[in-house]
Amino acid sequence: MPVLYAVKVAYSDIYIYQLPEGHRFPMEKYELLPQQLLLENVVEESDFFEPDPCSDEILLWTHSPEYLHKLMHLDLSRKEERKIGFPVRSDLIARGRVIAHGTIECAEHALIEGIALNIAGGTHHAFRDRGEGFCIFNDFAIAANYLLRTEQVNQILIIDLDVHQGNGTASIFRNEERVFTLSVHGHQNYPIFKEKSDLDIAVKNGTQDDEYLDTIQKHIPPVIDQVRPDIVFYLSGVDVLGTDKLGQLDLSLKGCMDRDNIIFEFCKEKGLPVAVSMGGGYSKHIKDIVNAHANTYKAARKVFG
Repeated sequence: MPVLYAVKVAYSDIYIYQLPEGHRFPMEKYELLPQQLLLENVVEESDFFEPDPCSDEILLWTHSPEYLHKLMHLDLSRKEERKIGFPVRSDLIARGRVIAHGTIECAEHALIEGIALNIAGGTHHAFRDRGEGFCIFNDFAIAANYLLRTEQVNQILIIDLDVHQGNGTASIFRNEERVFTLSVHGHQNYPIFKEKSDLDIAVKNGTQDDEYLDTIQKHIPPVIDQVRPDIVFYLSGVDVLGTDKLGQLDLSLKGCMDRDNIIFEFCKEKGLPVAVSMGGGYSKHIKDIVNAHANTYKAARKVFG
């Protein structure tokens, strides 16, 4: 059996949040993905680490005191809770803290080891003062601000390839020159009102592998050369699949993995560490979601391992 080199993976049982029966969010993927990675020998048990919860101090470097107070006291209005899309309980807040700190720890591992991945995260619809779209805390924003505040990096590039624009991330970093936000997303998809990223690339409904991959290869290398980041945060949403109920694009499973390979190879070539969060995926069959997420880990090991 070949030797497996460590690829650090953030995971905790708290990632699995109890939802009402029939809820459209596929929460079970957080239980199935680690199992599949172990079954396919993509990672070993020793590669997983359980993140600590994020402190109030670190959360407040990104989110407003008023918003955190509402969450901690379960004092959201019905409208605010509906926009988040999850029933808001104390264990959801605890979950968000662990996911956010998992991305911080992945970033610190990546600075040393080249790459690290969070089984959850990619909560890019959370704004400074509110949550929406299944997101309460913005893990990339929290981790980016943490690295900047602790002076571990000077420049950050966020590559968001979830099918939905990272509106919360774009808003949070609108006036922050040290964080460059790049989003490739469905032109006619959620959110209806798009924020302004540093670079927004909107693709049309029904876009297939070749056109999508050509778009990635055309735009991302020049941005990497322009920004010259110290680290890349990569949101590898798999809601770009043709099987996705919410995505409206038409990528194949192979096309989605080719996308990940392209990003990782660009970063490896430039010597850039990469912190990865999984983002969305809403295919009808859970196996399509889990297989696509697992392919991101396979691509990471292929390129960085």
